[in-house]
Amino acid sequence: MIKIILSLLLGLSVSWNVALAQPLRIATEGAYPPFSYWNDQGQLAGFDIEIAQVLCQAMQRECQIQAVEWSHIIEGLEQDQYDLVIASMAKTPERERRVDFTDYYYRSHSIFVGDPSRFQEVSAEALQGVRIATGRDTIMSDYLQATYPLSELHLTEDFEKALDLLVKGEVDLVLSDTINILDFLQSDAGARFDYLGDPLISDLLHAKAHIAVRKGQDQLRDAVNAAILQIRLDGTYDLINRHYFPFSIY
Repeated sequence: MIKIILSLLLGLSVSWNVALAQPLRIATEGAYPPFSYWNDQGQLAGFDIEIAQVLCQAMQRECQIQAVEWSHIIEGLEQDQYDLVIASMAKTPERERRVDFTDYYYRSHSIFVGDPSRFQEVSAEALQGVRIATGRDTIMSDYLQATYPLSELHLTEDFEKALDLLVKGEVDLVLSDTINILDFLQSDAGARFDYLGDPLISDLLHAKAHIAVRKGQDQLRDAVNAAILQIRLDGTYDLINRHYFPFSIY
């Protein structure tokens, strides 16, 4: 019996060591600046990308990062097309039934953005018939469908398309992550828009972003958690944070 147990443990150890020798395949969205986007050189860039790279370094793994459409990103993880999803993903009960999550790696809140000269109230009653956009299959789209049923909802393929609708005047408001929208508000295109009201508080709006791991990959999840702690303690996380944001998002 002891020999059998030792053989099993050895097999697990060998399997994990083989896994460590393989590149770590990571999926991100690529359409969620400043967290993930395509830069002028046609390369993936952003906070999520840099965090992915330093986590790989902390785990002594090579990184292979690819952009995946948001609506298919969990499905691809389930099908073993990649090992991790680092894409500003909130933990929800529905997602937890399909994948596991690491500890959080940043926090944020949701808020309406639009022309402040047109909107002072953002209650469900005040926004009846108002055209509101956000990305589909997100916690923000779930929130809008549950809380603003009498508004005209435009759920786009990704968040950049929601902003495009706002700029073109095809929607009146967007529901956004407070951090994600900063670059837009500071740009020429976003100059006439601003935050409306206070950040929203709801059980449907989770304020923490996690890394998704395929079910059953407990060793990988634990290794990522250890790497998150390491980059927090050694100052690497803060350096990346300051590059993108004037305040801590942890």
